[in-house]
Amino acid sequence: MTAADEILDIVDENDEVVGQAPRGEATARGLRHRCVFIEARDAESRLFVHRRTSTKLVFPSHYDMFVGGVVGAGESYDEAALREAEEELGVSGLPRPEPLFKFLYAGAGHTWWSYIYQVRCALPVNPQVEEVAWHTFLTDDELTERLGKWQWVPDGLDAYHRLREFRAGRAPAGDRRQSAG
Repeated sequence: MTAADEILDIVDENDEVVGQAPRGEATARGLRHRCVFIEARDAESRLFVHRRTSTKLVFPSHYDMFVGGVVGAGESYDEAALREAEEELGVSGLPRPEPLFKFLYAGAGHTWWSYIYQVRCALPVNPQVEEVAWHTFLTDDELTERLGKWQWVPDGLDAYHRLREFRAGRAPAGDRRQSAG
């Protein structure tokens, strides 16, 4: 089975399931589904940053400051966050990522409900080669320095700005704080 064959729950504007479709069809038709973004920091609080492989269905070869991905059909946000973080970082035994907030991302013909998480990864990483072409850990200042220089995934960049607002005590636009369940 390829990534395009993975079955996703299709959801409405209230994040209620209204159907299912293969991932490739959901992407091609711009069907709203669910996604998780996990901010992964190492023991020194540096942020895991990577460049996506050129074979990714969405935003190939772009940089991202989150690990994550789609939520499979019948899977909870919390389950997807742990699965995606362990897969992309190439670790097992990661602590359960902490849910922060949810928002509806819409842009460039794509729309998905997005839940942002954070996790501390003190384990040595061995990123999944199918997902990650290059990686490093950056300090917040180093990341800020690269924001205008590298081509970032648009949804991740949007999530990054919302996370900064959240941490500054301002509710991000479209913020829906609730249990990720």
